[in-house]
Amino acid sequence: MPTDAAPLQWMLDTDPALRWQVERDLGGEPPAVWEASRARIAAEGMGAALLAHQDDDGQWAGGAYFPADFDVEGPEAADGAGQPWTATTWTLSTLRDWGLDPSALAGTADKLATSARWEYDDLPYWGGEVDACINGWTLANGAWLGVDMAALADWFAEHEMAEGGWNCDWVEGSTRASVHSTLNALTGILDWERRTGDARLRDARHRAEEYLLRRRILFRESTGELLGDWVTRIAYPFRWRHTAFRALDYFRAASLHDGTPPDPRLAEAVATVREARQSDGTWLQERRYPGRVWFELDVPVGERSPWLTFLGTRALAWWDG
Repeated sequence: MPTDAAPLQWMLDTDPALRWQVERDLGGEPPAVWEASRARIAAEGMGAALLAHQDDDGQWAGGAYFPADFDVEGPEAADGAGQPWTATTWTLSTLRDWGLDPSALAGTADKLATSARWEYDDLPYWGGEVDACINGWTLANGAWLGVDMAALADWFAEHEMAEGGWNCDWVEGSTRASVHSTLNALTGILDWERRTGDARLRDARHRAEEYLLRRRILFRESTGELLGDWVTRIAYPFRWRHTAFRALDYFRAASLHDGTPPDPRLAEAVATVREARQSDGTWLQERRYPGRVWFELDVPVGERSPWLTFLGTRALAWWDG
């Protein structure tokens, strides 16, 4: 979909992790062009930098979800610094989202099966744990690296809430779904389904999508009030938060996968994304989620973000088209 509504060349003059997606989804380039750009991720820029931080045992920062030296009860967790984003699950998910060819991580899946254990109950890595968000990322990361994730897919069918969707706090007794947990689970399930062709979770996925759509992405179903001002704030990377911007990115992917048109209940969420667009066709970074990082993946708060501009332009082109 060629576009002149956003600064295309400005987005192209970025890291290979973004450039190939701009070429494919906005520039209308043939596969030979964007595939060549994507192949550079492992050797150049941010992708190569993340790969360089991998431990010999296949992990990053020595841990599955948290770095080995992070104390969830310690001062770093309590002083507002935020959770770290450097451990294995976060790094794998980032590289997968960027489109890194899994061959660049040859042997990693086996290493993680041997060395990585979840901080929760010391469970084996590819089996997942009790958190729906973590299991969503693990489901997709495993499929990406060629692991048979069928057992973890079945976990989602067994832990779906009655209203549709999931809640990471089910283990604490929660019986209602969460927008955050549901979007994280959906993102992983869709990625796994696209890679494997396994449709066993498709009905559950559609019920979870309906759970979000009943809320029109932005609102509480019970009162119609805005979920919070955080739902319309935009940031890259998305991390684990549910926002209108991130939800539209998901529903675009699901619509294209399922061959269905955009759902009209997304209109208000689309309007918030459109309103945030600057006069020059860009979007600004509005927040940065605190926490340890290997390096910053996007611009500081208040600056024009090439990642958000790509994602916003692509989402609006899908909606308007």
